Amino acid sequence: MNSSVTPLVDALGTQHAPAPGARIVSLVPSITELLCDLGLAPHLVGRTGFCIHPAGLVAGIPKVGGTKDVNLEKIRKLAPTHVIVNIDENEKPAYDALAAFVPHIVVTHPLAPRDNLALARLMGGIFGAQDQAERWCAEFERELAALKADGAGPARTVLYCIWQDPWMSVSSDTYIARMLGEIDWRVPALPDPSRYPRFAWSNALVAGLDAVLLSTEPYRFTEAHADALEKQLGIPVLLVDGEMLSWYGSRALAGVRYLRGLRRLLEG
Repeated sequence: MNSSVTPLVDALGTQHAPAPGARIVSLVPSITELLCDLGLAPHLVGRTGFCIHPAGLVAGIPKVGGTKDVNLEKIRKLAPTHVIVNIDENEKPAYDALAAFVPHIVVTHPLAPRDNLALARLMGGIFGAQDQAERWCAEFERELAALKADGAGPARTVLYCIWQDPWMSVSSDTYIARMLGEIDWRVPALPDPSRYPRFAWSNALVAGLDAVLLSTEPYRFTEAHADALEKQLGIPVLLVDGEMLSWYGSRALAGVRYLRGLRRLLEG
């Protein structure tokens, strides 16, 4: 897709010009992976410590802290032309500080699986990898079509847990919930109205669920957690790969395939 025809507009509405020679710092692990898959690893001059995929390519890229605790001085010394951030993952004060010395900040905020198409085209359009982005988009469209071709399964209500002590879940207004929606699984409305609500277990809550999903991130739930909770609740509790359901970009491609297996697991 020709970037001169399609505006390169980020999540804040900022229009970006093509910059094929950019020096990029990515503060978003899933987008670091996407940039590498688009052949842009040579342009990455900085990443977070959570940017771990693909391991062979990111190993030689300097770390600049975490997604929430960015080291501004390290970034300044790397002299990037572009820094990529995400509204959910990165802090507004860090964005404000970066804006004082980074020429271009690209803000991302995918909210649904199909938003990955615009994300890939934005990255490809800005950084000179349009053809690679279009190939990625075509493959993603094929995976979505294959998922739909499986047919609609029964609608399920599942509680997706991201933390314990306190217990936390996700609301319907999240990328994770919309990923689950691709297989007709919905998350319950909880009393806490936030996007990542805290909750307390109750008989009424459990009675409205078909299953509980324990994510491997950000809390590191394990099969032992799942087994113990299933015995306690008396309904299916599945350990799920959090990267497959919450990472957009490259991981979303594998994530759509993962959804097909996840549905079979509960229905089986």
